[in-house]
Amino acid sequence: MIDLHLHTTASDGRCSPTALVQRVHAAGVRVFAVTDHDTVAAHAEAAVAAAAHGVTFVPGIEVTAVDRGRDVHVLGYWIDGAQPSFAAFLRDQRARRVARVHAIGAALAAAGAAVDLDPLLTHLADRPGTSVGRPDLARLLVAAGHASSVQDAFDRYLAEGGPAYVPRTGVSPEEAVGLIHGAGGLASLAHPGVTRRDDRLAAWAAAGLDAIEAYHSDHDEADVVRYVERARALRVLVTGGSDFHGDDPLSHRTRRRVVGGVALPADAWAAFAARHAATGAGRGA
Repeated sequence: MIDLHLHTTASDGRCSPTALVQRVHAAGVRVFAVTDHDTVAAHAEAAVAAAAHGVTFVPGIEVTAVDRGRDVHVLGYWIDGAQPSFAAFLRDQRARRVARVHAIGAALAAAGAAVDLDPLLTHLADRPGTSVGRPDLARLLVAAGHASSVQDAFDRYLAEGGPAYVPRTGVSPEEAVGLIHGAGGLASLAHPGVTRRDDRLAAWAAAGLDAIEAYHSDHDEADVVRYVERARALRVLVTGGSDFHGDDPLSHRTRRRVVGGVALPADAWAAFAARHAATGAGRGA
C-alpha cells in the first residue's frame, strides 16, 4: 500500500513523526510521504523511524500557493529541504503564516470571538521550522467556546466571507512548481476535487506540473475517474493519499483519520517513481 499524503505535528497533524511512522507500519503501508504544510521539520525524524520499521520514506511537502485570490496546494516529492533557495522560500512562507495568524486574531477579537494566541505562538517558537495555520486557530475557537468543531469555526469565522477571514498572500502555483523542481522534486496538484480549479489544470500542466492527486480522501469515485482522465489528457501522472491528520475529534473529515484509507495504485506509483528516477535526481543541482 502506498500513501503519499500524510501530516505530522510539524504542521497541522496530530501525530509526531515517529508516531506517524508507527501508524504507517501498523496499517501495512510500505511507501509513505510526509507532506506537512510549508515545512520539512519532520523529515529527519521520519526518515530514522522509517528505516527502523522497514518502510520506504519519501520526503515531501504541501506548498500553499495563491491563484486569483484562492488557495491552491501543490505537493512536492523527493525534495531537498536544505536547498538554499527552497529553504529561504519556506522561511518566508512560515513568516507569512505567523503574520496571518496575528491578523486573524485581531479580526476574531473585533468579531467578539477573541482567543489567546500566546500559547500557540510560544509552542511554535519552541519548535523551530514548524508551521501554523487556520486549523490551529479553529481549535482555539473551540477551546474558547466560540465554536463546536473545527468545521463550525471555519463556517462561522475563518472561511472566505467570514468575519475573520484574511486573504492569503504568496507565490503562484506556477512558482511553487518551479521551486519544487529547483529543490530536486516532482510537483503534484493536491486534492483538485476540493480546490475546484479544473479550468486552470492545463495552464499548470504547461508550467511543468508533474502530476495530479486523483486519489484522495475527499474525492468520490466520480472525482477519481475524472482526474485520472484529465491527467491522461494533459500527459501528467497521478498521485494519491489519505491526507491523514490524525485522530482529531474536532474535525468532520473522518476519512482523513485513517492512514492508508486512500492509497495510490501500485502501477501509478511505479510510473511516478520512474519519473523521479529519470528527472528528479538531476534537478536542483
